[in-house]
Amino acid sequence: MAESARRRGGSRPDDRRSADQLFDRELDHLPPEARWREWMHRVEATIFAASEPVDREMLARIVGKSCSIDLLIDDIREDLRGRPYDLVSVAGGWKHLTRPAYADAIRAAVGGNGKTADLTQSEVLVLMCIGYFQPITRAELSSFFGKEISRDFIGHLRGAGLIASGPRSPTAGAPYTYVTTKEFLLEFGLDTLRDLPDFESLEDAGLLSKEKLLAGQMPTTFANNAENDPDGDSLDGG
Repeated sequence: MAESARRRGGSRPDDRRSADQLFDRELDHLPPEARWREWMHRVEATIFAASEPVDREMLARIVGKSCSIDLLIDDIREDLRGRPYDLVSVAGGWKHLTRPAYADAIRAAVGGNGKTADLTQSEVLVLMCIGYFQPITRAELSSFFGKEISRDFIGHLRGAGLIASGPRSPTAGAPYTYVTTKEFLLEFGLDTLRDLPDFESLEDAGLLSKEKLLAGQMPTTFANNAENDPDGDSLDGG
């Protein structure tokens, strides 16, 4: 009975722990160079097989305690120099991505990836504002662009997984705020939000100012982009 249950339900947690204990992370029987190369292979294979970025904690499970994951990643990237793909830091982990030079060839072979093509210029501008000013309410976004940002418009970005609900705003009515997600980082190739262009530099250059945007003084370039969306989609979803 117990054996049958194990076959139906897969391995038990204690079985997995036993297998984990048997896994040799340290590889002390190997000479240093061979040990390092094996760690590199393990890390590269794990990242290659994963559908999502692999974080440091996961990689630490397959290498020795003395192993520097950052140095290991550097050596893997050096091995990949000249290859059409690289190992990049994105969304808090590492992922294999093809190099930009081969984007046209990939599109010609298999078409677009189905994500970026769904984003209008207006949506990218709204995402930019959420990225910089989160958590932010829909009313504040509407003030930025001088026109109503509809619930349908926000719903499309949420449906794409690019934004999520944040904490309630302390303003009257306690409206929901919105924040970007891990999918947002993946979509734009960012490791963390710190990789966005430095907002203080943009403010110093006079390109962006939250106070001016909230007052409806949207930069002319952004206003023109929003008014002349290439796909004809307005910010109010109509």
